[in-house]
Amino acid sequence: MDHPRGGTALVVVLVVIVLLSLAAYTFTELMLAETEATERYGRGALTQAFADSGVELAAAWPFQAPEQDPVDLYHNPEIFRAALLQDHAVERGRGRVSLVAPVESDSTGTQIRFGLIDESARLNPNALIGFGLDDDLTREMLMYLPDMTEDVADAILDWVDTDDDTREYGAETDVYLTFTPPYEAKNGPLESVDELLLIAGVTPELLYGEDANRNGLLDPNENDGEATPPLDNADGVLNPGWAAFLTVHSRESNLRPDGTPKININQPLLTVLYDELAEEFGEDSGIPHFITAYRLNGSTNLPPLYPEGSDNTTGDIETDEALQNAAQSLAKSLGGGTGSAVTRGGMDITVGPSYDFISLYDLIGAEIEVDIIKGATSSTETLVSPWGSASGELAESLPFIFENFTIRDAEFIEGRINVNQARLECLLGLPDMPPDLAEAIVAAAPQFVEGQPTSDVLSYRNTTGWLLIDGLTDLTTMRLLDRYLTVRGGVYRVNAVGHFDRGGPVARVEAIIDSTITPPRVVFQRDLTHLGPGYRIDQLSPSSVE
Repeated sequence: MDHPRGGTALVVVLVVIVLLSLAAYTFTELMLAETEATERYGRGALTQAFADSGVELAAAWPFQAPEQDPVDLYHNPEIFRAALLQDHAVERGRGRVSLVAPVESDSTGTQIRFGLIDESARLNPNALIGFGLDDDLTREMLMYLPDMTEDVADAILDWVDTDDDTREYGAETDVYLTFTPPYEAKNGPLESVDELLLIAGVTPELLYGEDANRNGLLDPNENDGEATPPLDNADGVLNPGWAAFLTVHSRESNLRPDGTPKININQPLLTVLYDELAEEFGEDSGIPHFITAYRLNGSTNLPPLYPEGSDNTTGDIETDEALQNAAQSLAKSLGGGTGSAVTRGGMDITVGPSYDFISLYDLIGAEIEVDIIKGATSSTETLVSPWGSASGELAESLPFIFENFTIRDAEFIEGRINVNQARLECLLGLPDMPPDLAEAIVAAAPQFVEGQPTSDVLSYRNTTGWLLIDGLTDLTTMRLLDRYLTVRGGVYRVNAVGHFDRGGPVARVEAIIDSTITPPRVVFQRDLTHLGPGYRIDQLSPSSVE
């Protein structure tokens, strides 16, 4: 006897429909996820391209034609904030790049600026040896870095010097051979700041501090003690680590803005020096007579900077050796001559120079007594510097002096500190730097209003002479410090952030650009995207929506 099935077929059909619907839903969800992933990948590739373009944008600005006004590279939101690279009708499609830098004088880590980081604002361990200082003074230049110790400072110097002699507190190969795995001391220049981790006593905590995402800001997780990584002391002050104080790339060009050589006023051949000055500035300017007379007899009114007998140095070992060798060659050639006097501007320069300029500030306000030959007789005359020491005169004369003269033939000058941007710790260790002057320099660091460039301040501070003009120090101190100070290096660090006006992702690239060569060259570049965005979109572009 047959029994009715009670709608079994309907149940089967419904189950099949449900399964097909589930499959369709799963497929649709998968396709949506794939679409979203593809879009995110595409947007990520775009932001990476935006960040890379930011590096090229940065490289274009330091290298400018001499006739162009210099661009404010420190804080210039008009150029470096949210530069539009991809326009679009909606914010989500509008792509930009921002060049972001920390405000070095802000210990709280709450401010950012839009510009480049001058590597000359940092200490360069590779260049410290070249200053020719004794071991104690060289070590002292590093001792003001946070948590620096004498043994680590000497170990750093032992790593970069070329000998195997261990400094008082240092470490050479015998120490590193006890490590696992063992290795030898480099005895050569550092190639990156990260290489410091190979040096005895240097730890990641000392090198990188609390700034885990390397954005120069004190983020909440960097100010909560042990609650979340990284480990910090929750003191409301950002410890950026030694990486924020050190560099291996700082140098500046020793050429004029148009790329031609400056006149080396320590030129060993006084005939060449006088003729070069006379050709460029004319004998009537008094410049050839004054500079040549200084090299002959020195100044009568400027106090000596160093103990008697040690003023005859430029402060640069290679320059001193070159000058000494040239002077010896000149003496030999003169000794083999006819014995007749060599004169320029009425001055007998046969004996050659007896004095070298220690600093370009030696030119300011100096007086020289020199014998001037007139016919068959000679008389002693006092020559006064064409450049006076009054503040009003300095504002006009110092740019001229620094643009046209140098005390060494080197094409580049390594390791001087940019007083317009340096942190206090980098200034305090400089030999002959009064602590109150270092503090005054940092207190006078460029202040900027949101969205406004700092070009007015930096154009006024176009030489280190602003320290004199503003009354922060005296001429003697500037003569001592000149070998360590500058106002603008030629190598820049770039933090390029690629982003959209709305939504993510964000890409970050760090690069170092050397503009002392033509054209500027990227000498270092790495991707920081894995450390996180680092900045909110509204910080980078005020009109943006998160």
